[in-house]
Amino acid sequence: MGEARSPVVNEPTDPDVDLHVPAQRRELRQGQWPVIAAVSAGGAIGAAARYGAGLIWPTAPGAFPLTTFLVNVIGCAVMGVFMVVITEVWAAHRLVRPFFGTGVLGGFTTFSTYAVDFQKLVEDRHAGTGLAYLAGTMLAALAAVWTAATLTRRAVAWRQA
Repeated sequence: MGEARSPVVNEPTDPDVDLHVPAQRRELRQGQWPVIAAVSAGGAIGAAARYGAGLIWPTAPGAFPLTTFLVNVIGCAVMGVFMVVITEVWAAHRLVRPFFGTGVLGGFTTFSTYAVDFQKLVEDRHAGTGLAYLAGTMLAALAAVWTAATLTRRAVAWRQA
């Protein structure tokens, strides 16, 4: 029997880079460091902002985690605006999206805390609050990103008219 081969083995990782050429491999590696630095710096800022929000507006045990809920919904709304602006309005520097989108907003929004908050609510016998939080966060986050993107597109079209 022949050995099994994945159909994607021969597909290029990046069609502009030939990994068989040492200079192109080196260029690919060197090009990643600015992106990693941008994501890291943005993530530190976003996480610090989220942590600060949690300190200013703490959630009582068994209560609806309003601070985490609002952080996630606001972060999703900002992402909706940001993506429209950098993809349809403004030719941003190549590090803006990793810094702000992945870094700042990725560090600010917190779906890991969302999962832990839900788990704590269920463990503390507040399943109804936990389920409301679970469903409410997902619905509100999706509505926020969609609404913000839609309104941003309308505002851009109105300004360009």
